[in-house]
Amino acid sequence: MTGQDASAPQPSARARELVRGAFDTHVHSAPDVVPRRIDDLQLAQRMNEVGLAGYVIKSHYVPTSARARLANAAVGGARVIGSVTLNAVCGGMSAMAVELAAREGGRFVWMPTVDSENEQKNMGGGSEASKLPVWVKLQQEMRALGVRVEAVRVLDTAGQVLPEVRQVLRRIAQHDMVLATGHLDRNEIFAVTAAAFEEGVNSVVITHPDFPTQNLSVEDQQALAQQGAYLERCFAVINKGKISWEKTCEYIRATGVASNVISTDLGQQAGPPVEDGLAVAADNLLAGGFSEEEVRTMIVTNSRKLALGAEA
Repeated sequence: MTGQDASAPQPSARARELVRGAFDTHVHSAPDVVPRRIDDLQLAQRMNEVGLAGYVIKSHYVPTSARARLANAAVGGARVIGSVTLNAVCGGMSAMAVELAAREGGRFVWMPTVDSENEQKNMGGGSEASKLPVWVKLQQEMRALGVRVEAVRVLDTAGQVLPEVRQVLRRIAQHDMVLATGHLDRNEIFAVTAAAFEEGVNSVVITHPDFPTQNLSVEDQQALAQQGAYLERCFAVINKGKISWEKTCEYIRATGVASNVISTDLGQQAGPPVEDGLAVAADNLLAGGFSEEEVRTMIVTNSRKLALGAEA
């Protein structure tokens, strides 16, 4: 499923130009375990057509660095970047998984998402079937089949970061990768973020702090920003009504434009085209009173810092 969707919000020409050169640092593209809107080759081409610099492939289930390398070789232009999410199927809290992802060109490492203790307790933050993310439905299918895994823990019973987490953080630091906090809960996020900076990680992203199973207060978000972390505002989370644009703008102002990065978290079959998400976000941020320079900082400058590291 590609191309335009008449029911989806359409970006303005002003916004499209404003986000030129940005990376989308959180995309769920195909092939994946669950159906997605667009595949890597098609999306890389669409990124070229609309002037975006590239995107990071996020999968809850498999490392994506090999896919990224293949897409880059096949399409060229827009840069496709790989990642690994430390869920059970990838080995859980595995320093080897991070090391191999880095050697294959991956740049982003997500803490556990579907297999975090937080998500195993809360399952997407809601019980209404029509509103559950596709990964929650898949987890439910696995449980019905008797396929269960233990939660991937990051803290011990005293609330201290586990040694294996610090091993992972040291691999991330060694390769100057980006740590994203995944679907950890509030206490886990604070503990892992502090440990990451202690271990020399340069870039920490607080994954969708406004998603129901994170739901960090504005004071918590301010504290994390003061530590040096980026707060990720995901278009899909706002588009699905889990938080309003008005509240998003309020939180951005409270934490500072320089500490915020906009991604889409798109790729769902029912969602808008992935390549439109950043520009539509720009339109909403402009309508919320942010200047073009501020919008470009959050969508272009900060995403390039994360995606390119020392190259930016």
